[in-house]
Amino acid sequence: MPHGRKPIFCYVTDRRALEAAPIPSRSLAGHADPLHDSIRRAAAAGARWIQIREKDLDALSLVELARFAVAETRAAGARVLVNDRLDVALAANAAGVHLGEKSLPLEAVIEWRRSTGSSDFLIGVSCHSLEPARAAGRGGADYIFFGPVFATPSKAAFGAPQGIERLREVCASVEIPVLAIGGVNLENAHECLDAGAAGFAAIRLFQDAADPAKLAAQLKAL
Repeated sequence: MPHGRKPIFCYVTDRRALEAAPIPSRSLAGHADPLHDSIRRAAAAGARWIQIREKDLDALSLVELARFAVAETRAAGARVLVNDRLDVALAANAAGVHLGEKSLPLEAVIEWRRSTGSSDFLIGVSCHSLEPARAAGRGGADYIFFGPVFATPSKAAFGAPQGIERLREVCASVEIPVLAIGGVNLENAHECLDAGAAGFAAIRLFQDAADPAKLAAQLKAL
């Protein structure tokens, strides 16, 4: 990561995991919805990006959730990204869209952005090996999620962990920001940053945090 640049911390939502875990601060947040509470806490903890990743929700529910996130995190300066759904991102006035392997082709979204003049709309891509990362960089993506770097249940479907050295190779091979994802926590995050990552994305780090102020201090210390 370039010297002096603040790391990007991204919270990726997972309401299924929230439903199965206790939320210590729910009663203090003033809202009955644990995902809403988690989005608020993540922004308060210093997550500059919030990615709405609820693939099983219908379009209307996704739009409502994304609009909530945009409104609730604006004061904290967070940017809301919507996983996979460009239409939902636009309807919610989100800051960007994150494309997976089965999303719209990157070139199609880049062409849409060019034709509409939406130059500040972020377009990110998930990559699990070096060549797709290079292709995303050449294709005009604004950033890459690369992983899983470490072992994590949420990324088990993508195979064995890539490891720090592969992350380092990807970071050195592209000119756009690379965010590490998959098992990143406070103990190993510095390894990702030292490898050249511009930041990291995480689910449990933010969702399991009962004290946003404490997590903010810990992230700042990185």
